[in-house]
Amino acid sequence: MRKLAGSIGKLIEYPFDTIKVRLQSQPYPPIYSGPLDCFRQSLLAPEGGLQSLYRGISAPIFGAAIETSSLFFSYRVAQSAFQNFIPSLPQGKDDRLPLGVLLTCGAISGAATSLLLTPIELVKCKLQYPISTPANGISQTYKNHGPLKVITSVFRDHGIRGFWRGQLGTLIRETGGSAAWFGSYEGVITMLRNPVFPQYEKTSISTQKPSPSPIHHQLLAGASAGVAYNFLFFPADTIKSRMQTEELGALSLKGKNQVQSTFWRSGAELWRQQGLRGLYRGCGITVARSAPSSAVIFAVYEGLSGWFR
Repeated sequence: MRKLAGSIGKLIEYPFDTIKVRLQSQPYPPIYSGPLDCFRQSLLAPEGGLQSLYRGISAPIFGAAIETSSLFFSYRVAQSAFQNFIPSLPQGKDDRLPLGVLLTCGAISGAATSLLLTPIELVKCKLQYPISTPANGISQTYKNHGPLKVITSVFRDHGIRGFWRGQLGTLIRETGGSAAWFGSYEGVITMLRNPVFPQYEKTSISTQKPSPSPIHHQLLAGASAGVAYNFLFFPADTIKSRMQTEELGALSLKGKNQVQSTFWRSGAELWRQQGLRGLYRGCGITVARSAPSSAVIFAVYEGLSGWFR
């Protein structure tokens, strides 16, 4: 059920994610003026218009199933571990823990999941990078390639370590973002149960098992979680995307490979060229697509959890 929830969410958000990656990884000076211009150029691109927005969809569908399963599984494992080591916490499976504990559990689940996500996102970003645009006529090395060919190319050029390029960016995004994702969801759900804004620790330690939240509460809480996850740590995701696609930009713009930069060097260069705006390029469309996608993920997960419980 976790895999189904993640896959449904990815189908909804994938075209917007493609636009985001292209905005993040574009060279300087930018070739896209904004999300709408990127969408327009993608539709006019020779490699397939609307089809290009779903380019490489198989990798993230697989990745979404792994990501969502890993996040929810490790989130529950972390909660169980806290309950075992801290006897004063509620010990029931369905009891809500204090918000601080839930934030920590979210961060732990994100850190664990980042190790699985980085190779998948590296393949995804390389496939999403534009083959060409009407504005610049750039032709990329992964034209007509699928995920298997990209995997073969990365392994041939960089070995097994090449698949974890950008790991630090993924770690920062997933650790902080997952804490915000689960924390926002749990916080909003608790707040909607008691609009008087109760103290989380007091209400969470209650040994009474809460009744299932209404679907509109789950959707609102899920949408809030998606916004928090994507906005707070978006700069780390931007740097990661640029690191994972910079080789393609070097080949197309300079005709030869560049020395691969580190996370901090890539971030410093982006800040020097474009400032804070460059770090948050593509954030608007990402937040807009994450709200409905995250709402669907949590609603589907909660619904299936209640069905099989």
